[in-house]
Amino acid sequence: MKKKVLACVVLFSLPLLLASLLAGCDGTQKEPGSKELKKVTVILDWTPNTNHTGVYAAQKLGYYQEQGLAVEILQPGEGGATQLIAAGQGDFGFSYQEEITIARTKGIPVKALAAVIQHNTSGFASPAEKNIKNPRDFEGKKYGGWGSPAEEAMLKALMKQEQADFGKVEMINIGAADYFTSVRRDVDFAWIFMGWTGIEAELKGLPINFVFLKDYHDALNFYTPVLIANEETISGNPQLVQSFMRATVKGYRYCIENPRAAGEILLESVPELNRDLVLESQEYLAREYQSDAPVWGEMSEIRWKKYAEWMYDQGLIDQPLEPGKAFTNEFLTGV
Repeated sequence: MKKKVLACVVLFSLPLLLASLLAGCDGTQKEPGSKELKKVTVILDWTPNTNHTGVYAAQKLGYYQEQGLAVEILQPGEGGATQLIAAGQGDFGFSYQEEITIARTKGIPVKALAAVIQHNTSGFASPAEKNIKNPRDFEGKKYGGWGSPAEEAMLKALMKQEQADFGKVEMINIGAADYFTSVRRDVDFAWIFMGWTGIEAELKGLPINFVFLKDYHDALNFYTPVLIANEETISGNPQLVQSFMRATVKGYRYCIENPRAAGEILLESVPELNRDLVLESQEYLAREYQSDAPVWGEMSEIRWKKYAEWMYDQGLIDQPLEPGKAFTNEFLTGV
């Protein structure tokens, strides 16, 4: 959850192992005494966490089965969910607005169907004792990231806005290293999600300062994560997409209305997760999934446009985006 596949991802490499795992995903299966169910795969963007609880709830509570679907939830391979969905090696997946923006400007046929969380809850976090309270304080500090050009662009933009010198930040690639170990031993701050690692810090009794991206530029209130599908699936089998989304919307509504019970479903499905973290994170996200949107999942064209323009200005994409090709709200209506 805290590490995001951003602008530098290679959008075409497909792990053969996962390709073979997902082969045959157009098949059906039959429950005893029931109609045949259409087998559908959902590929996560990261290891299972509370961003994903809506699909686990829809699976556990029978919402997918009501729609004639047998849903299998899979973790991504090294290539990532977007690449697999683009190549037709999965039906639905979790991705991010920036990744879909890059894909669409390269002609890759993926499209966002819903915003899992209505507002960007990510930002730059640091232990409180390091006294990093705004982008000016990044000067003279070590940033721990995963080597994406988008990280550098984000830091440069925020620091420029605050008249700070990005050249005084030391960039260190920490990969998927644990945030808490890294900020204690190797770096001063890193990019995390408040709803997961931020909650974990609270549970550990470790005060942090948090610089929300959306507080510094309205273009940075981008959607992360989003649910996606291949454009061919959307145009060629809209009934499948409608059935999947009808159940998924119901799953996230359940999470909003019953956060603790939803957390228990996730824990039952993924028992290795930290129980206290899941339940506290679920309470936090119950307020964030839909937030001030009219319905869960709804996306704004202006927000897609603003972030794409920001990415273009930063050199993260080489041509402007047509927002209508990147997302659709059509499967959120009448649910």
